[in-house]
Amino acid sequence: MHDQNEAADIAIINTCGFIFDAKQESVDTILQFAREKKNGRLKKLFVMGCLSERYKNDLVKEIPEVDAFYGVNDLEQIILELGNQYYPLLHANRDLTTGHYAFLKIAEGCNRQCSFCAIPLIRGKHISRPPEEIIREAEKLVDEGTKEIILISQDLTYYGMEQGGSSRLPELVEALSGIPGLDWLRLHYAYPAKFPMALPDIMNSRDNICNYLDIPFQHISDPVLKSMRRGIDQKQTYQLIDTIRQKVPGIALRTSLMVGYPAETNEDFEELKAFVKSVKFERLGVFTYSHEEDTHAYRLNDSIPEEIKQSRMQEIMDLQESISLSLNQSKIGQTIKVLIDRREGDFLVGRSEFDSPEVDNEVLITHADDVMPGTFRQVKISGASAYDLSGIIVK
Repeated sequence: MHDQNEAADIAIINTCGFIFDAKQESVDTILQFAREKKNGRLKKLFVMGCLSERYKNDLVKEIPEVDAFYGVNDLEQIILELGNQYYPLLHANRDLTTGHYAFLKIAEGCNRQCSFCAIPLIRGKHISRPPEEIIREAEKLVDEGTKEIILISQDLTYYGMEQGGSSRLPELVEALSGIPGLDWLRLHYAYPAKFPMALPDIMNSRDNICNYLDIPFQHISDPVLKSMRRGIDQKQTYQLIDTIRQKVPGIALRTSLMVGYPAETNEDFEELKAFVKSVKFERLGVFTYSHEEDTHAYRLNDSIPEEIKQSRMQEIMDLQESISLSLNQSKIGQTIKVLIDRREGDFLVGRSEFDSPEVDNEVLITHADDVMPGTFRQVKISGASAYDLSGIIVK
């Protein structure tokens, strides 16, 4: 967001069109900058991303102040229209704003048919990047000083499967973990159905693969899972979690859950609470169901009132807060490896291998004046809250 006291030549807004709240925030931001342009404080306004991809025709009519709308795959067009030349060979060249960690996308799109999800409508079919291209980009990142690479896509599990056969994610992860100088490799958004069981063995065999896995389960009630078209049932879900934890001792599992899905009964919700209590996920996020047009679930009756959705979300978060506090308190007295992210006042702020940036726990460190961000330190944990640890550097 630019300073309201300064004029700008060009504003480029990257949008999200996934759920209602994200769409509303995107639209509000576009309208704010449209007013700036109308008042002569902005020369050009461009909008790109998921909202543009999904609602371009409507947006063109409703917000004429925008000079151009671009979809999610219009990179070349954007660069050309901004007056520059597009060089495909430079696609992997990046100026990192995150410093010592980098997100690395291994695929685009999604072939799953989840009833509630608009991502396939926005991003299209799953397309895996060639492994040699991914490895080349990762090597370049490490050469430039990146300490941690975070693998992402709409669905890591499906990597390589669009050609038929099984997931090629285990082979990719094994190859990436062999890059000299890569300290941490982290995995986000692995779909639970048809999960590649060779992956946990590889994770356990390589020290630089973080003992961390983001695997969104969404729900546990069989009727809800079936309606969601998740491709996995309650029994298989519990078995998968048990197997991963047996193969990778001490792993931190992150998941996301959805409450308020159409026709989610009180009994379904009680099963979900029991699931959270039983599994004790190390990291957990909760979302309320958003009724998205053109999805399979849109034909269902969005019958659960918003206040009940919010109440159910809060119940799950209250449960998780208690679980997280207990798990964090169990770490008091332990010494763990921490990657220093930044300095805030008198504190250094870092993360363990069990925590991804921006979404997970942090470690607050005192008495460390000469430590630079982007370095690793051994930290003895002396205190814990529900979502943070505190400690001192021991070496």
